[in-house]
Amino acid sequence: MRRSGHAALALLITALAACSGSGTKAGEPPASHEHDTSTTSSTSPRNTTTTTRATVTGPMGAGPGVNIYAHTGVGMLAPTMADIPTRVYVPNSLSNTVDVIDPNTLQVIDHYAVGRTPQHVVPSYDLSTLYVNNNKGNSLTPIDPRTGKPGRAIPVEDPYNLYFAPDGTRAIVMAERNSRVDFRDPKTWSLVKSLPIAHSGVNHADFTPDGSTMIASCEFSGWLVRIDLATMTVTGELKVGGMPVDVRSSPDGTVMYVANQGRNGVSVIDPATMTEVGFIAAGRGTHGLYPSRDGTKLYATNRLGGSISVIDFATRKVIDTWHIGGTPDMGGISADGTRFWVTGRYSGAVYVVDTTTGALVKRIPVGSGPHGLSIFPQPGRFSLGHTGNYR
Repeated sequence: MRRSGHAALALLITALAACSGSGTKAGEPPASHEHDTSTTSSTSPRNTTTTTRATVTGPMGAGPGVNIYAHTGVGMLAPTMADIPTRVYVPNSLSNTVDVIDPNTLQVIDHYAVGRTPQHVVPSYDLSTLYVNNNKGNSLTPIDPRTGKPGRAIPVEDPYNLYFAPDGTRAIVMAERNSRVDFRDPKTWSLVKSLPIAHSGVNHADFTPDGSTMIASCEFSGWLVRIDLATMTVTGELKVGGMPVDVRSSPDGTVMYVANQGRNGVSVIDPATMTEVGFIAAGRGTHGLYPSRDGTKLYATNRLGGSISVIDFATRKVIDTWHIGGTPDMGGISADGTRFWVTGRYSGAVYVVDTTTGALVKRIPVGSGPHGLSIFPQPGRFSLGHTGNYR
């Protein structure tokens, strides 16, 4: 974590370490970050022989002509979103609350209690509901986006993060504390299958273009795992070292970008072969990844460096760095693409950044330990989860 002479910040960081989804997580890379990109292939539960699926476009549906962000551009809100007011929902993991911000006035307009240690606010697959992931409260708090009000909590064990299968048939709970990925019915929330993960810290993911495969990060152990969604089994893994966190697909689906907080940059991964094919140095503590509204750039938050790196998808290079200060973590892009909303994880604030200039528009005070905020609605036909991964 960032060093500071202020006692208050030190106390907050200590508290965050105690309240994280795992007893080992404190938001800071471990003492040693050796870079090991080993792969394994065996019949053990940890990994099986690497396989690929051929399609007309290439492995896992990726290749030239593919654009997974084709339906998430400016003005592409789903018709059912027309009557929903745009709001920013901020889960405060230490306060056990949610703050609601009006993006027009940049003011907090509502505040309510939820379950213990809310980590992320996740749009449902059909965009009808927002779910607050109450990690240590073992529950999801549903929010009606038309009213902005919470409903009755739904019992779900260890929901650190939440995703949805691209065909909408499964809710995928990233049970970080329990080192599992739990597949559930997205309507009843009954458990379909619980998949143990051999590496600690499984918490973020993204999907291949054909919807067959999920690549998930294991933050505390430096591993990535590949999961077949049809069989709900691990089919490959890769050790990248450091602390891999957020995962995002390239527009054509040929590679996955993985924010690596321990290595201060972004690993570029071939999901078909489970190899690291490149690395992009960014800033200290690279943590969250968000594609621009036109799908040409990737915004990488540097949580320990107080900056945001702008990566060009075409060249895989950093083309700009926005120094906003604080501890930028997780967030989302406005529907018109002009503003990036992101939490200050250890700063008790939300930052509003102008994407045309990189300037900080406003710092909005919120509760303690703000984490995975969601700005809603955003363009897209359906949600794949996290704070707003749309297709």
